[in-house]
Amino acid sequence: MIASGREGFSTAAGFASNGYGAHSPGGYSLVSCLVAEVVLTTFFLLIILGSTDERAPKGFAGIPIGLGLTLIHLVSIPVTNTSVNPARSTGPALFVGGWALSQLWLFWAAPILGAAIAGIIYNALFSEE
Repeated sequence: MIASGREGFSTAAGFASNGYGAHSPGGYSLVSCLVAEVVLTTFFLLIILGSTDERAPKGFAGIPIGLGLTLIHLVSIPVTNTSVNPARSTGPALFVGGWALSQLWLFWAAPILGAAIAGIIYNALFSEE
């Protein structure tokens, strides 16, 4: 309702939906966007896992998580409009429909894959076994 109060508003412009190819802000390919989203999600989850680990100082997790997410946005907004979270991608896609819904699969698959990779890496490097 807020956005539609501006003259000339249209969801056809993308409404900050994630996209690849012609719908990537910088025109990046499917493969480029997939790699970016998987790698950035992996790093984001490693930050979350590390900063919330029981061995990490208590009460400071929000600082590295927030700074990490800021850096991820600075890097990936020109590539995909930044996902690293399927819920963040789904909301705008539901409003835009069409191309945004047809490309939504990538912005579910990449974060899930990135999270799985982060879990494997973190467990391999920092497991207390």
